[in-house]
Amino acid sequence: MTGAAGSGPAVAPDERAGGAAGPARPVRVVLALGSNLGDRMANLQGAVDALTGPPGLGFLAVSAVYETTPVGGPSQPDFLNAVLLVSTALPARLVLDRAHAAEAARRRVRGVPWGPRTLDVDVIAYDDVVSDDPVLTLPHPRAHERAFVLVPWHDVDPGARIPGRGPVAGLLAASLAPPGPMTGAAAAATPSVAAAAVGVRRVPGLLRPPS
Repeated sequence: MTGAAGSGPAVAPDERAGGAAGPARPVRVVLALGSNLGDRMANLQGAVDALTGPPGLGFLAVSAVYETTPVGGPSQPDFLNAVLLVSTALPARLVLDRAHAAEAARRRVRGVPWGPRTLDVDVIAYDDVVSDDPVLTLPHPRAHERAFVLVPWHDVDPGARIPGRGPVAGLLAASLAPPGPMTGAAAAATPSVAAAAVGVRRVPGLLRPPS
């Protein structure tokens, strides 16, 4: 993920967002995975293996897999998406390098903006760091409004928060809220119904921790 412009939380500089210095202790990092070309599930599994197999990024957890309708860009196939949680003492820039290496290993081609891709790995959050680093904006400036990130993130870590934005659960509820009041059985079904309505559907199959 390159540093995309957008409205975001107030910026607090942090050396962990760039440069050679890493954190004084291992921190939690949130990575969003996506694929809509080729064997999509194999591409996501390849990302988990490439990111957490070698030393540097320790596997913590991975969400269920969700099929999602593309947001923006040209007409293209649906994505499979997941969220991977890792622990690291690497600085954020080196985590970004690992993300790009995983994409390259799955033969990602950077052509049409927002176009189809074999693998996309975004650094969503790096501990509680908030930074406007031009190479890597933290947290991801659009994560709080993307159901295809919030749904799997909440799945794997219901208590998660986006620095400067608030709890993922609250952001997800807001993004999935129906336009009008609902009661009874309809209200109880709102989360799954609303998620499907915005094009986020859980699929069979699970991603494995690295062997």
